Amino acid sequence: MSLPPQKASELKQIIHQQLLKMDVHGRIREVLAETIREELAPEHQQLSTEDLIKALRQRGIVDDVMKELKFVADVNETERTSAPKPSTHFVDREPPVLKKTNIDPTRRYLYLQVLGGKAFLEHLQEPEPLPGQICSTFTLCLHFRNQRFRSKPVPCACEPDFQDGFLLEIHKDSLGDGSKMVDATTMLSICDPVHMVLIKTDTFGETTLVASYFLEWRSVLAAENGITNVAVELLGVGTESKVSVGVLNIRLEMYPQLNKTLSSEITSTQFTLERQKTAEKERLFLVYAKQWWREYLQIRPTHNARLVKIFAQDENGVNRPVCSYVRPLRAGRLLDTPRQAARFVSVLGHERAPVIGGGGGKQEQWCTLLAFLCRNKGDCEDHANLLCSLLLGFGLEAFVCVGTKAKGVPHTWVMTCGSDETITFWESLTGHRYLHRPINPDDPPLAEQPKPLYPYRTIGCIFNHHKFFGNCQPSDAVEVCVFDLHDESKWKPMSGEAIKSVCPPGATSAVPPFPPLCASTIDAAVTSNEIEVQLRILVSEHRKDLGLSTVWDDQLSYLLSPALAAYELERTTGVSAGNEEFQDAVRRAVPDGHTFKGFPIHFVHRNARRAFATCLRSPFCEEIICCRGDQVRLAVRVRVFTYPESACAVWIMFACKYRSVL
Repeated sequence: MSLPPQKASELKQIIHQQLLKMDVHGRIREVLAETIREELAPEHQQLSTEDLIKALRQRGIVDDVMKELKFVADVNETERTSAPKPSTHFVDREPPVLKKTNIDPTRRYLYLQVLGGKAFLEHLQEPEPLPGQICSTFTLCLHFRNQRFRSKPVPCACEPDFQDGFLLEIHKDSLGDGSKMVDATTMLSICDPVHMVLIKTDTFGETTLVASYFLEWRSVLAAENGITNVAVELLGVGTESKVSVGVLNIRLEMYPQLNKTLSSEITSTQFTLERQKTAEKERLFLVYAKQWWREYLQIRPTHNARLVKIFAQDENGVNRPVCSYVRPLRAGRLLDTPRQAARFVSVLGHERAPVIGGGGGKQEQWCTLLAFLCRNKGDCEDHANLLCSLLLGFGLEAFVCVGTKAKGVPHTWVMTCGSDETITFWESLTGHRYLHRPINPDDPPLAEQPKPLYPYRTIGCIFNHHKFFGNCQPSDAVEVCVFDLHDESKWKPMSGEAIKSVCPPGATSAVPPFPPLCASTIDAAVTSNEIEVQLRILVSEHRKDLGLSTVWDDQLSYLLSPALAAYELERTTGVSAGNEEFQDAVRRAVPDGHTFKGFPIHFVHRNARRAFATCLRSPFCEEIICCRGDQVRLAVRVRVFTYPESACAVWIMFACKYRSVL
């Protein structure tokens, strides 16, 4: 294993310091003198290096040095999701304290240590993983005041061995007072919780949301020496939101230490006042929402059957106003256009909330953004809320629409209103866009009407972070809806002041803040190559089972790349480009009298075996993979396109050319 020059010099320096610390040079001199006295006095022979090493080994000095040096894979216990970790280091074996680094003495920090878990009873019978064996893992994700952290994965167990530390900067967002050291009283007014999300990843790479917890960190302000230990009981999600899944031992510590701590009475009084204030705002909004709903039903009795959603349950079973699930979200330099944002949201996995038992009912669960991003998949509501937030961040007037698709299946999607009153629907699960042109039911029968291309049937309400409208037009069919939001005879609005009272920035303590998006940690070229190699092996094995040989054409495989790039460009921008060059290259590569067949397919996961099984279910692809004939040459090309949050679009193209024999 070769090291870069700077790493090698750093390693030498660390070893040199360790040798000085143990006074190894002095001990070597003593052994050298003793060896010369004992062995070289009678006969004046040359003392070789091997003799000296042997003498050092006999006296246990080499063993002592090796004991004092410990080789570990990663000393940085704090792992941030946005940056890869440096390579290995030598560190002292003792003491086993989590490493603390990069502390700016002019800022306040909260050092949060996770010191193991216990009572994860679902994993009571989990066998101890063998060395090198792939096993299910737990990962803890944290968000605090625009900072994201992720723990190292630990094997699932009844007592998972979490040993991680996270340095949370408390005084970060206030640009004006950025250089001023905040005191305990000022920090008491910072009511942002530490949002902790526990994710389980199984042996196939599938993720499951285990728990979502809001940690009240301000108890450390009243702790002696600025250190406190907390046992956090994690509850399940969805239908299991009242069931304990386990306990995490957490240690909180302030850096630098507080000159003066607060009394526990002051902190508990502050928490009580905040809870009372939040509860009162929520009570008043509930009273208003009931009144609004009564008025809405009085317009038309049939409104009772419309999908007008004012509240939705989050993963912890807490009812929250739907407007609190959306707010303008800027993606920094990770996404450049609204259409790229739509593509990013569409490659996040789609999975309905799990339901215990049959009946085909749908479990309602609108996830907080951190839980959705950490799990990398969610239901249509999660996708629509994220897409709407990103479009608002790009300066568009966007709304989440609640309604139904074909066969009356409830669905959510996104709508944007152009400054020229153009209405565009965005399907968050696919990234498709549809222009809406309403049908006028009063037109004569022979008048030509626009044919809707979108899959939506009815619409009950629309909302964003500060507006909510209930559809009160005679019909809730989307194709006849007019989206004149200023006309209260068509759309009944909610009070903006009422919404602001329970949604940010008016309500900060009850609603979790939005985390920033993180850059992808996937190397697109390496991942593409790995999947391609695995697919070649799978195809060769499959053909061998059929008694067929496999000859790969590397040049033909390479020629498939432009097609895959064009497919992704079309999905993102809606513009098709480069098809002529691809077709020309294929014609040149396929000799006269030969036939070319190609089959592209798209996935949002990176599991080669699963992708291959899906491909074989297509008769077109199966025909290529199992191709028989004269001079058969096979090709496969994989192209991984990465997006924020390590989401990715995987394009695979299988192709073959063979001599046509009639």
